[in-house]
Amino acid sequence: MDKTYVKEILEKVSEQDLSVEEAYELLKDLPYEDIGYANIDEHRGLRTGQAEVIFGQGKTPEQIAGIAFHMAEHNDRVLVTRTTPEAYEVVARALPEAVYHEVPKIITIGDIRETEETEAYIAVVTAGTSDIPVAEETALTAEFLGHRVERVFDVGVAGIHRLFDKMDRIRGAAVVIVIAGMEGALASVIGGLVETPVIAVPTSVGYGASFDGLAALLSMLNSCANGIGVVNIDNGYGAACLASKICRENA
Repeated sequence: MDKTYVKEILEKVSEQDLSVEEAYELLKDLPYEDIGYANIDEHRGLRTGQAEVIFGQGKTPEQIAGIAFHMAEHNDRVLVTRTTPEAYEVVARALPEAVYHEVPKIITIGDIRETEETEAYIAVVTAGTSDIPVAEETALTAEFLGHRVERVFDVGVAGIHRLFDKMDRIRGAAVVIVIAGMEGALASVIGGLVETPVIAVPTSVGYGASFDGLAALLSMLNSCANGIGVVNIDNGYGAACLASKICRENA
């Protein structure tokens, strides 16, 4: 349940277009709704400014569809991460407006929020093309949260001249999210070149000794560049949520 939904109910009550009893029925699922296999945190959007998102991994298609259906009753938009085409087919039967985004493995229900009327944007930067699935999870989440996103892909340190050609776009961002696998060096490089906050996302891209992203994670945690925060391996969603809060705090 997001702020817009609640404000609309209160405005209708104020204008006497909705009775107190009707408003109560619409709000009675706060703070959470128990649907048996899940407790949907309907209050999260009001507490934190970011409504609950469905993490699809480990859930059955039917569970995802059920949760999404109940959330759509109280939210104009719903986001499902780490999901599958099979889950999308079940969701789409209950919610025909659902859209599956193949690269980031995300389902969106409802229109992506229009970006704020501001010049501020979030830059999502990848070291390689193989990092794009995580980058698209990041970018789509940020757009879902209402932010303008600039994508700068495949500018890793193996061909660092590619990065320098894009520095104006990167330096112009309110927050820079750097996504890299292998040794994860790009976060340190960019952290030493920009004055804005940098969020580093290690990915599980790499050969054996990368240990499914652990090498990149440790490299980013040990960065000698200042002003870098690090999220978990492949956690593009978490990086976008953090970037959104930084942007709103500085708005």
